[in-house]
Amino acid sequence: MAKHTVALIPGDGIGPEITSAMCRVVEATGVDIEWEVAEAGAEVMDRFGTPLPNEVLESVRRNKVAIKGPITTPVGTGFRSVNVALRKELDLFACLRPAFSIPGSGARYDDIDLVVVRENTEDLYAGIEFEEGSAGARELIGFAADQGAGIIRPDSGISLKPISVSGTQRIVRYAFEYAIANGRKKVTAVHKANILKHSDGLFLKVAREVAQEYADSGVGFEDYIVDATCMQLVLHPEWWDVLVLPNLYGDIVSDLCAGLIGGLGIAPGANIGLEAALFEPVHGSAPKYAGKDMANPTAEILSAQLMLKHLQETDAAERVLNAVREVIAEGERVTYDIKRSSTGTTDGCVGTQAYADAVIERL
Repeated sequence: MAKHTVALIPGDGIGPEITSAMCRVVEATGVDIEWEVAEAGAEVMDRFGTPLPNEVLESVRRNKVAIKGPITTPVGTGFRSVNVALRKELDLFACLRPAFSIPGSGARYDDIDLVVVRENTEDLYAGIEFEEGSAGARELIGFAADQGAGIIRPDSGISLKPISVSGTQRIVRYAFEYAIANGRKKVTAVHKANILKHSDGLFLKVAREVAQEYADSGVGFEDYIVDATCMQLVLHPEWWDVLVLPNLYGDIVSDLCAGLIGGLGIAPGANIGLEAALFEPVHGSAPKYAGKDMANPTAEILSAQLMLKHLQETDAAERVLNAVREVIAEGERVTYDIKRSSTGTTDGCVGTQAYADAVIERL
């Protein structure tokens, strides 16, 4: 049996609790995992002066596989985002967000089975911003006027939206390769090219060109405008298979898809690059619930299931997925949020670790 060393980033808030539950589930599969703990988040600021010490990046680069808990992101000011910084520093260009129905979750739909592939490094999340009133903002405002590109109000803050040929090529190719490897039938490129001619327009043009490379693959291709996509996801979720999107739309649409299956608490996530892969739930750190043994670890456990699949531990991955499905379908030993969604009451719910125990018993 192969041994795997995995960088473990517990995070903050509820992160340490749900990653502890996840680790116990993974270890119970019998897969030989050595966890290399790397601390990041608000609680390490005092020691390192940053929520993302270099040791964390070095651990992920060394081990090539990592899994993390949620990390608090300041709103408005301060460090921009540990999550975004990890993706940029490690060039984790593909964000994978499967959305599938789990009976017993209390979701509004019971037939969801789709995957969002989000470009992770470009678009507005590139972080190229100019504060209102800054010299850079003034220069950009003047440049846009001189070029006849349009009038920007002088009291504007400005964020740039870069989308490149190379960035689009690799994310669309990733979507097709994922579809082929997982028996999927269709890739849909989602955009706003009708309005954003030179950014989303480029994304669409390149996506169509890449699709031609896969014309004989058996995987179909279509494109959809993002607002129409959101409406039709709600009206006809059965239409969709693999969706590939620029960064911002991917962020929004993947959360919408999580809502279709019961919420972020059961939605796994992965960030994949050429040299490393980072697995994580995308829900918040919920600091008010920290230390209370209440948080739902399903998204963390299912992210570990994606990690096991990535490590080619396919049998263990399948057993984890089936165990989670069985526990939620039974509905007896689930956390308060699942119990409330499925029954309308939290009576009889269990805590984080008791839920993990129920999953372990079914492995």
